[in-house]
Amino acid sequence: MTVIFRARAPLRLGLAGGGTDVSPYCDTYGGAILNVTIGRYAHATITFHDDPVVRFAALDLDRQEELPLEAQLPLDGGLLLHRAVYNVITEKFNEGRPQGMTVTTQVDSPMGSGLGSSSALVVAMIEAMREAFQLPLGEYDVAHLAYYIEREVAALAGGRQDQFAATFGGVNYMEFHADNHVIVNPLRIQRRIWNELESSLVLCFTGVSRSSARIIQDQSQSVSGKQAGSLEAMHRLKTDATAMKNALLVGNITGMAAVMRQSWEAKKQTSKAITNSHLDKMFDSAMGRGAMAGKISGAGGGGFLFFLVDPVLRGGVMATLRDNGGDVSGCHLVARGAESWRLQKDN
Repeated sequence: MTVIFRARAPLRLGLAGGGTDVSPYCDTYGGAILNVTIGRYAHATITFHDDPVVRFAALDLDRQEELPLEAQLPLDGGLLLHRAVYNVITEKFNEGRPQGMTVTTQVDSPMGSGLGSSSALVVAMIEAMREAFQLPLGEYDVAHLAYYIEREVAALAGGRQDQFAATFGGVNYMEFHADNHVIVNPLRIQRRIWNELESSLVLCFTGVSRSSARIIQDQSQSVSGKQAGSLEAMHRLKTDATAMKNALLVGNITGMAAVMRQSWEAKKQTSKAITNSHLDKMFDSAMGRGAMAGKISGAGGGGFLFFLVDPVLRGGVMATLRDNGGDVSGCHLVARGAESWRLQKDN
C-alpha cells in the first residue's frame, strides 16, 4: 500500500486594506485588512519513496524537476517555492535528514493573478508536510512559517495577508504590527449576508499575469520617504478596512461599494503601476453597465478585477466584461481554510 498525503488551501479576495500588510508600512503605522477566501484552491500531494531523489511537479505550470537527494536543495532556480518548503521542513522538523519524496501541486488560478495563489501554494505544501510528518503546528504556526518561507527563504516580495487567509479561511479582519505580530479576527457573517455578498460578486481575469514586485517597491519607497500623497492614501486604505468590515457585518452591500470606490481611488495613488489603459477600459465597461464598485485584487497591474454588482444586473456586467476580453465568473465564498488528509492506494 502507498500512503498519499494531500492538502488544499483556498485563494482569497482582499476586500479592503490591501498593501497595509507590507513592510515598512505595517511596522511603522500598523496595517488592517478585510479579506475572504473563495472556492479556488492550491493543491498539494506528497508521496514518499526510497529513490535517492526528490521530485517536484507543478501541473498548472507544466513543469517538473528531479533533484539528487540532499538535506538542502539549491535555491538558484527551478521550482523555487517547492524547494524552499522542502528545505525548511527538512531542517526544522526532520532533524536535517533528507527524505525521498514526490511533491505534486496544482493551483486553480494563474500565478500573478492577485488572489494570493503563490502564498496559498506554500500553505498547501506545508499543510501536506504537516500531515505527512505529523507536525505539531497550529494555524498561526502554519501561516507564520509560510510567510518565512516565501518572504525570507525564497526572498519573494509581498505582504502578510495571503498566508493567513489561506490558512484560516473564511471572512477575516486582520491586524498587522511590527515584529511580524499578526492578529486574525474571524467575522461571524449571517447566512443571508453571506449569500447576498456572494451573489453580488463578479470576478474577471484580465488575461494579464503580473509581478507585484515593482508596485510593492513603489509603495515601500513612498512610506520610507514619507511622501505625503502616497502615505495619506495608505492611511485611507487602512481606515477603509474598518469601514468595510462595519458595512459587511450589517449586510450593507451599498455601503461596502461606497468604501470600495474610495479605496480604489486611494490605491491608485500608491503607485503608477496599479492600473493601465487595458484595465481601465475593462473597469469602465463594467461600471457603465451598472456595477456599483470594483477594484484590482492584490497589488495591481493585472490579474483579477472584481466588482460588487446588484444581482439583477450581473448578467449585463458579465457580458460586457467578456466583450472586452475578460474571463468572467461568479464567486463562491468558502469558510474553511487549509485542510489536509491521507489515503492509501494499492501499489
